[in-house]
Amino acid sequence: MTIHVHDPHDPRLAPFTNLTDMQLRMRMEPAEGIFLAEGEKVILRALDAGFVPLSALMEAKWLPGLESQLAQHDCTVFLADEALLKSVTGYRLHRGALAAFVRKPLPSVPEVLEDAEFVVVLEDLVDHTNVGLIFRTAAALGADAVLVSPQCADPLYRRAVKVSMGAVLTTPWTRAQPWPWLLEDLGEQGFERVALTPAPSAVDLRGWSPAQAGGRVALLLGSEGPGLSDEVFARVDTQLRIPMTERVDSLNVAAAAAIACYVLAAGNAD
Repeated sequence: MTIHVHDPHDPRLAPFTNLTDMQLRMRMEPAEGIFLAEGEKVILRALDAGFVPLSALMEAKWLPGLESQLAQHDCTVFLADEALLKSVTGYRLHRGALAAFVRKPLPSVPEVLEDAEFVVVLEDLVDHTNVGLIFRTAAALGADAVLVSPQCADPLYRRAVKVSMGAVLTTPWTRAQPWPWLLEDLGEQGFERVALTPAPSAVDLRGWSPAQAGGRVALLLGSEGPGLSDEVFARVDTQLRIPMTERVDSLNVAAAAAIACYVLAAGNAD
């Protein structure tokens, strides 16, 4: 069903009306939890990944690329002009289309790790852009799964979904609980628990290969400011550092993740 809307206060637009993604998560999770996908490509990837759309809000020019796929579901499509979209959402939609999807129950950690050889583990990241970028990098460079700590920023936050270009919807992931004791289970399952750190005492990333650990690797990345916690470092097998010039002492966590994933994925391929 397609409906043209003209009132930004239309109650049918509630999922899109000045609600932060955190509010959406807290109000309606888990049984009725929703997330927002923005842009034609990301919406199509959500549909391809089996997520069920509840409703969509977009400019009419985006309808042809989405109409047939959304029509396969009981999904109402609301059409509005650019000004009304901004009034409803509170920000300018660069790609003019939003869709609200039902969250799936998260899989268990054993399900996510069942066939995984290379996983990325995130501890308490707070920036959703970084989370989205890391998911995109992990998917691009061959990581099999991502684990996120209980306090880590939500991978299904609108910004994270958008920045990842939908990678958070196709990459196996779940919350790592109990934290940080789950890291001990990773060790027992044969994962080399590798912490990325700028510490001078850490091993140069360029000189280390997953083959030295027997193959299975869990790359641990910490929060943007403090990095990994002492509790995590106490459960780490190897500390790796990215060599840098003296002009800087650290890298953004998403940039560091990209470098480490490239090197470790190449090592796994060998």
